[in-house]
Amino acid sequence: MPSIPPRPLWAGRSLALIGIVLVAFNLRTAVASLSPILDQVGAEITLDPVVLGFLGMLPPLSFAVFGILTPLVARRFGLEGTLIVSLIALAAGLAWRGLSGSALTLVAASTLTFAAIGVANVLLPPLVKRYFPDRIGFMTALYVTAMSISAFTPPLVAVPVADAAGWRVSLGEWAIVAALALVPWIALLVHPKRQAPEALPEEADRGQLRHALRSPLAWSLAVVFAMPGFNSYTAFAWLPVILRDLAGVSPAEAGALLALYAAMGLPAGLIVPVVAARYGKVRLLVVVAIVTLAIGYLGLLIVPTVATWLWVALAGIGPMLFPLALVLINLRTRTHSGAVGLSAFVQSAGYLMVATGPLLVGILAEQTGGWVWPLLLLLASAVPVAIAGAVVARPRYFEDERDG
Repeated sequence: MPSIPPRPLWAGRSLALIGIVLVAFNLRTAVASLSPILDQVGAEITLDPVVLGFLGMLPPLSFAVFGILTPLVARRFGLEGTLIVSLIALAAGLAWRGLSGSALTLVAASTLTFAAIGVANVLLPPLVKRYFPDRIGFMTALYVTAMSISAFTPPLVAVPVADAAGWRVSLGEWAIVAALALVPWIALLVHPKRQAPEALPEEADRGQLRHALRSPLAWSLAVVFAMPGFNSYTAFAWLPVILRDLAGVSPAEAGALLALYAAMGLPAGLIVPVVAARYGKVRLLVVVAIVTLAIGYLGLLIVPTVATWLWVALAGIGPMLFPLALVLINLRTRTHSGAVGLSAFVQSAGYLMVATGPLLVGILAEQTGGWVWPLLLLLASAVPVAIAGAVVARPRYFEDERDG
């Protein structure tokens, strides 16, 4: 494929640049904005551990379902039209969360919110390909960075805003950010001189998906993909509560520690793909992730009140396997169709595994009356990833399994 000569970043596509960054910044705000203020919300709405666990599983479950459905919708209505509808739904869902008067309403509003985010997740890569075919690497790094920032910003501001203006404002304020993201895309949709070609989300070949169901590499990569999400989404749902109960920190401190946990993904997203792709140190990355995850959870179990920030930071390094799994999808395939098929399988199967984490932890906490068994469950998640990591670390290709 001939390379596309680069042109100035802002030349004729400033709206698209601003729009992509704003959309990316909205993709994780809803995930981490609830758990730091559960005490305030629970004072008005009854939220038992099972409900909270279900709320925690909604993001990955939505990503799995809408990762499959979004390409079909986008082919009919186009990238910008589909994205605009998803952003409207996102703003409405975020505002509705702040207006919730019952657990059922909060679940319904959160379902709408995460469904909209699931659609936008799928649309960002083809939007980058459409408007920035000459700068795909730079734009991908830019929007991944914006996503990382959107993960650790809400826990920092959730408690101060809730203390000053109430939990409804703390949850609903993110609807304003989602509404702002609409502006550049509406402007692009009505712009009379749009000339960038359509680059719709790709669907996987059914033959590749059938092969993935029988592929040890595909299943192993799905486990490596799932482990960081299993831990991250459980942390977004439960970590502030765990830290308040075990370490005795204040709600504001718990929110700051959740932000620290999320922030650990920012350097990992920049470093891990380079180490894996350029130096091939996949096994080393898997070992580092497992060891730091284990030390972090053991610290919270044994001495939670000593150097709490260190245990949280170490546990937050474990999800570095997420960018590793993404880069391995390309490193372990020979063809474009193989990469699309492997990616579809890994993300769909992986997110379904991820979705069980927050719910299982909520049920365990309710049944055992504490956090020892939930933390042991999270610690045990390192075992399957150690086995799967040994498989994906070997230089092999997805297509070769089929040929063999």
